[in-house]
Amino acid sequence: MRRSSAALGTLLVLAGALSACSGDDSGKRAQAVVAQLAGALTVAATPVEGDKSASPAPDPLATVPFAGADGAKVGKAYADLVAGMDGIAPKVTVREVDDEAKKPTATLAWSWPVVDGVDPWTYETTVGLVQDGDRWSVTWAPDLVAPDLAEGDALDAVTLPTDRGDITGAGGSVLVTERSVVRVGIDRIRVPVADAPASARALARLVGIDVAPFVKAVKDAGPRAFVEAITYRADAVPQGVRERISSITGAHQVSAQLSLGPSRDFAAPILGRVGPVTAEMVEKDPDAYRSGDVAGISGLQARYDDQLRGTPGRVVRAVPAADDAQSRELYRHDAVAGKSLAITLVERLQTLAEQVLADVGPASALVAIRPSDGSILAAANGSGTGGQNYATFGQFAPGSTFKAVTSLALLRAGLTPDTTVRCTPTVTVNGKQFKNYSDYPGSAIGTIPLREAIAQSCNTALINQRADLSDGDLSGAAATLGLGVDHDLGFPSYFGEVPAKPASETEGAADLIGQGKVLASPMAMATVIASIQAGKTVVPRLVDQVKVAVPSATTPLTAAEARQLKAMLRGVVTSGSGRGLLDVPGPEVIAKTGTAEYADGGTIKTHAWMIAAQGDLAVAVFVETGQSGSQTAGPLLEAFLRGAR
Repeated sequence: MRRSSAALGTLLVLAGALSACSGDDSGKRAQAVVAQLAGALTVAATPVEGDKSASPAPDPLATVPFAGADGAKVGKAYADLVAGMDGIAPKVTVREVDDEAKKPTATLAWSWPVVDGVDPWTYETTVGLVQDGDRWSVTWAPDLVAPDLAEGDALDAVTLPTDRGDITGAGGSVLVTERSVVRVGIDRIRVPVADAPASARALARLVGIDVAPFVKAVKDAGPRAFVEAITYRADAVPQGVRERISSITGAHQVSAQLSLGPSRDFAAPILGRVGPVTAEMVEKDPDAYRSGDVAGISGLQARYDDQLRGTPGRVVRAVPAADDAQSRELYRHDAVAGKSLAITLVERLQTLAEQVLADVGPASALVAIRPSDGSILAAANGSGTGGQNYATFGQFAPGSTFKAVTSLALLRAGLTPDTTVRCTPTVTVNGKQFKNYSDYPGSAIGTIPLREAIAQSCNTALINQRADLSDGDLSGAAATLGLGVDHDLGFPSYFGEVPAKPASETEGAADLIGQGKVLASPMAMATVIASIQAGKTVVPRLVDQVKVAVPSATTPLTAAEARQLKAMLRGVVTSGSGRGLLDVPGPEVIAKTGTAEYADGGTIKTHAWMIAAQGDLAVAVFVETGQSGSQTAGPLLEAFLRGAR
């Protein structure tokens, strides 16, 4: 690696100035030597950059004339002294040169940018000058670098963590706050260099993490570093770890505080995680992050890190060579606490949603919205998602739950709930045959009212009405119900896709029953039924400080449309595929079940959906692979509605 060309150029100018002074008076020669020293101190402490394979640049202090000392040895001593400054480079300038005193000296001004955006740490030091004929040299001592430094002392800059802001839920309840944890790792001070890799291997196996990366991290760490292997909640350290960690040389447990939710999995994909910054984060934003910092690394914790994290502080200490000697504080800038982030999740409902999904094997999600104001009350992801956020960012065919949208499009085309439609066993569109689900009731085949077609979820009835709709009718109805129009809600959210103009008649037919190119997230489908329940377009909201309005181009839902849609979706519960919700206590429930076929490795499988609303609560349940909406998603939704009472 090479030092920057600008810094090397400065040294060349200084060296040239020194040569040019050979014929000038003594004072100018003294000033030139001190200027060379100041420049060399700045460059020697500046982190190197460029090609790691290139030859290292010469030590700039090696060419400085020192009295009674070798420049190369001074360079090594200086490097050791500032190694603990975490890559912070000082700017060293010449304040004054007194070459006429009985004991000539020079004054250096030091300026360290210890904390970004804060006035630098500044001070002055004195350098002794020695004249030998026409030549001047400088004396080396540790207090040249900072006042009162003694031989063997080293500077050490330590980041002072902030009090991270909490994430609060509905009513100001604290969801994420500083909780006690135990950090388990290798303390390099406690293990000889030769033994460190073996200790790292043993600890990695004990706590169950990848061995090779941890061993490498320990090898690459400095002699004073604590290399973390894993962090446990204070009350969740495995007994085996507690019992065996003392047998591993250098293994150590450190008590700490970390921003955590009520439980390990509580809304984890959405809230995100706090931990040591990654190398990629440091490389992308070196002004904000340094190695060893703790920050939000995923979810809301990452997106709102600047707000939650506050401003880290830093303390610089003089650390004596003797292990038992006390370090001295030279500079301190205290941390500024972060600000809280308010969101709409209700802890009780989020916990309930996660309990409802706890025993579901396939990927699953549940989203609950308050129709009156769009607040997301719960957004849960089952364990089958592998930690992914299916609840608000999943992209799946919504199947027959989308018939709520198709119903609105047909109402706007002139149909009513009582309009008769043809529910045939099959319907063929350009050679593609569509049929109803396997256990569709035979009694509902034939010419039936639209309301019954929706209650029984007849695919062919809606496809047979495709001629009543024009391009844009379906996407317009979807937009009215909050589907297919993107918003930046301040967190990862997917509002779905409904083509305004299908690529073919076959695709358009599939779109009518929530397949084809129609996609939605569970959040989007909860928004659809929330909009019907509220009688207006609902825009979901999670982060209080992010305000989102309904797009002006969206056609409002009329009172008559809302009334008719509610009546048809109530029929799903009273006489159709959602009868399992009929005895749920409380206000009347409206609902729609749905299945959607998808290909998985050459096998056709089925997504299971159900959406429902009761009072000021709208819910969508999704299971990636199930039998049907009523059989797979229905019981989960029912359990949530009953528990939410």
